[in-house]
Amino acid sequence: MNNSTFKPLPDNPGIAIVGVSGSALDNVAVERGLDVLRERGFVVHNYYRHEHIFQRFGATDDERLNQLHRAIDNPDVHIVMALRGSYGLSRILPQIDLKRIAESGKYLVGYSDFNALQMAMLAKTGASSFCGPMLCDDFSRAELSEFTLEHFINCIASDHYTIEFTSQNNPEVDFSGTLWGGNLAMLTHLLGTEYFPNISDGILFVEDIAEHPYRVERMMLQLHLAGVLNKQKAIVFGNFSDYKLAAHDNGYNFEEMIEYLRSVLAVPVLTGLPFGHIKDKVTLVVGSDAHLQSKESIVSIAMQY
Repeated sequence: MNNSTFKPLPDNPGIAIVGVSGSALDNVAVERGLDVLRERGFVVHNYYRHEHIFQRFGATDDERLNQLHRAIDNPDVHIVMALRGSYGLSRILPQIDLKRIAESGKYLVGYSDFNALQMAMLAKTGASSFCGPMLCDDFSRAELSEFTLEHFINCIASDHYTIEFTSQNNPEVDFSGTLWGGNLAMLTHLLGTEYFPNISDGILFVEDIAEHPYRVERMMLQLHLAGVLNKQKAIVFGNFSDYKLAAHDNGYNFEEMIEYLRSVLAVPVLTGLPFGHIKDKVTLVVGSDAHLQSKESIVSIAMQY
């Protein structure tokens, strides 16, 4: 399902920062992140205003919706990047003009809560987007990840991109299909709605943060029982971090959860994808035509978009 309408980027592309979800925790860090983007040749258009924080959100619902639409309508903006994740996009999702965004050919970049918009775009328009870094804290952190930055820049600079990583104990696979997915909580949140993509023979990737293995299993089983997982060609797990095991888990950990899923699902389950709420992350193109290969602990995903 490669319905990409991305326009080639100029030498110094305009990048808009939109606070469509949570507010920034540190405005000094926001300015640091904006400086990083400027130093790498981007022309920055910052629509987020720290003084407009409303409750836990980057602004009121109307203001956050307006930020997104203004960025889309600005002819000098080529890339629209989320300020951060957290929560808030679901509140404005029904009011977002998805067709307008798709027709703009602009690059949507983000992950976590921003996946709600990316899944809606894929479901309603077939448009691709970039599951990649956000301003906070990928570019605002005191110690910048060159890994994350370079993968992002290289990915948006082309119409094809390949990532490769090492991971043990994965099944050997060689499949092609639509690459899709993202934050597991957002996927299960959208399940059963008009914003959940109906993808068959796809390559589904998932990640999350602060979710105990049993909660991850529960969400995966929800997708499975809804008929989503077994119609994919493969499932690839990214990073799942910041959870705590308890004494009564009695040996039930993330690895045991993965083994259980492998025993239940009819499709191969792979792990080790360097993507998620981590410092060093790759950029993945949601909706791209992807080729997944796994052999002798080496996994690669080649994307065309």
